[in-house]
Amino acid sequence: MTRTWLITGVSSGFGRKLAEQLLSRGECVAGTARRLEAVADLTADYPDAFNVWHLDVTDTPRIREVVDDAHERFGRLDVVVSNAGYGLFGAAEEATDEQVRHQIDTNLVGSIQLLRAVLPHLRADGGGRILQLSSVGGHTAGPGGTLYQATKWGIEGFTEALAAEVAPFNISVTIVEPGGARTSFAGGSLRLPPKLDAYDISPASDVRQALEAGVDAPGDPARIATAMINSVDQVPAPLRLPLGSDSWTPIVSALESRLEDLRARKDVALSVESAD
Repeated sequence: MTRTWLITGVSSGFGRKLAEQLLSRGECVAGTARRLEAVADLTADYPDAFNVWHLDVTDTPRIREVVDDAHERFGRLDVVVSNAGYGLFGAAEEATDEQVRHQIDTNLVGSIQLLRAVLPHLRADGGGRILQLSSVGGHTAGPGGTLYQATKWGIEGFTEALAAEVAPFNISVTIVEPGGARTSFAGGSLRLPPKLDAYDISPASDVRQALEAGVDAPGDPARIATAMINSVDQVPAPLRLPLGSDSWTPIVSALESRLEDLRARKDVALSVESAD
């Protein structure tokens, strides 16, 4: 059976790879992008199976409008991929108030509002699958990534709780956690705040310098897209889907480190309870 996928951010990166692979398989794609011209070739090659809407996910009323239009255009939404987002890297103090707000509004609030908008349609249609893009940064925390990681930790918590809420409606949720990939992230989805010289002695400065120089990423975007598509056929759906050695290894290390630290605090944790 042909499925319809709603994918935000189809103009580049994982969204573009997903759209290309799905359309070549005979699936239908309702895509969103801020630059419609970037997918003009897909519109021309797949006039019946592909439709794209202009969307900035910080515009909540527009999210609802696009979701409703996409559902009406294709008749149903089988899989929803919340993919749109970007990374703001640099020391927390370096970011402007506007940058802080926009990072949160895009990666966290935008994702939340997209999923809220699709749920009534998925419930009415008897179920569906949701793929929420997170990253290795949804488990790890390091200097230079404070704001980006805040949004990823936030969406991980929201989506995990959501998975339990919507399970009775036959809606399954997977949190996708890729490591670095050879996409246009550094060219279009990476942003750096104004530099503060005081942070030259901070490890946040090392991260900035590495990003400015360019980092070799091991992940193949096409293979990551394929793994995401294949996960939709898994029953039960995986709650989390780490992709890449630079995702798997740091996540395992972070979880083991937190568990070790937590166990060391057991006596203190239990000491605050009343003996009555």
